[in-house]
Amino acid sequence: MDLFEEGASGASADNTPLADRMRPTTLHEFVGQSHLVGENKLLRRAIEQDSLTSLILWGPPGTGKTTLAQIIATQTNAHFVALSAVLSGVKEIRAVIDEARRLRQRSRTRTLLFIDEIHRFNKAQQDALLPHVERGVITFIGATTENPSFEVIAPLLSRARVFALHPLTSEELGRIVDRAVGDPVRGLGGSRVTLMPEARAHLINLSNGDARVALNILELAALTTELAADGTRQLDLAPIEEAAQRRALLYDKDGEEHYNLISALHKSMRGSDPDASLYWLGRMLEAGEDPLYVVRRLIRFAAEDVGNADPQALVVAVAAMQAVQMIGMPEGNLALAQAAVYLATAPKSNALYTAYTHVQEDIQRTQALPVPLHLRNAPTALMRGMGYGRDYKYPHDYPNRYVEEHYLPENLQGRVYYHPVDEGHERIIRERLARWRSRTPPP
Repeated sequence: MDLFEEGASGASADNTPLADRMRPTTLHEFVGQSHLVGENKLLRRAIEQDSLTSLILWGPPGTGKTTLAQIIATQTNAHFVALSAVLSGVKEIRAVIDEARRLRQRSRTRTLLFIDEIHRFNKAQQDALLPHVERGVITFIGATTENPSFEVIAPLLSRARVFALHPLTSEELGRIVDRAVGDPVRGLGGSRVTLMPEARAHLINLSNGDARVALNILELAALTTELAADGTRQLDLAPIEEAAQRRALLYDKDGEEHYNLISALHKSMRGSDPDASLYWLGRMLEAGEDPLYVVRRLIRFAAEDVGNADPQALVVAVAAMQAVQMIGMPEGNLALAQAAVYLATAPKSNALYTAYTHVQEDIQRTQALPVPLHLRNAPTALMRGMGYGRDYKYPHDYPNRYVEEHYLPENLQGRVYYHPVDEGHERIIRERLARWRSRTPPP
């Protein structure tokens, strides 16, 4: 049942991954998250004083969530049980609760239950924890890479303090890498590995704030680099790049980062910044996002934020969708890039979005009156006899194809929804509507 039993069983360094061998065992060794475990910080004091309440550790992969749980396991006086949400369910939770009750009655020992990847538990599984956390039968510690606001049920969230872990800085990753290279017992020190400065900088950059990624790349590069004549292994750029293959991008199509990146793309285009728009678009596509999801957002943007200021924007966005459907990826990425840049540099207007929002509001709050008789078609004699279409003014029969007429229901007469801006093509529309609305005959 203990997530850490295998690591504690004395597996040899030959079989244990470098990232696991180098895992800190004390707060003194722990690197990063100084806002949480730095000197005199709340979480550090709680761990050192064995006074933890239920908590959730939220942060990207490789930032120390499981390591902190292991440190708690070694430093607390409580009975510590660890479960993985991938492998466990309500049955395992009940077994832990039963054991916790027995320990509490027999020796007043409290139980700390650590659940890794808590976001993978469904609502029923999370519900099973609630009464026992509230009554203090267990102290709950959860770890997640997903935003707890979306992935953890509100009642459990209200009973646990959330601590957010940050991606490791380049300096912090450098300390971890240097320790792994130099440690003769747990690290690569006994293998006489030399990491060249340029390769070190590249490794840190590729790792994206993830210590596990950095150590995995470093280990693979060291294992696959031939010994030099003097018995050393010199790691330059080539083995690091070969071991990495491709930079790991933090992304989850169903998680918070998905919405963060599409929001950044949308706001960059709205802010008329083509460079930022290209960057955020690339971040999504290179991480494997569905291109059709991206292009749907581009089409929405064309209508919402450009509108009639540049009617061609919608045409470009739809053409990008057709291009992606016809030629696929990665060839279609340039069509998406072209559309994103076009939208970012187009004149902007949200007049259509605002107008339709007001229409929706009026539909909800006003009486839905029948269509006025003069706007109805009259295909039969009966309908003509009832007044359908009577007194309708056909605009093409009037000078300049315009005639003053009422088209809204009686309870909305005079309501103006669309207010075009003085930008791009909408400037022309604005001037035309101004003439019509002032009853001035157009030229």
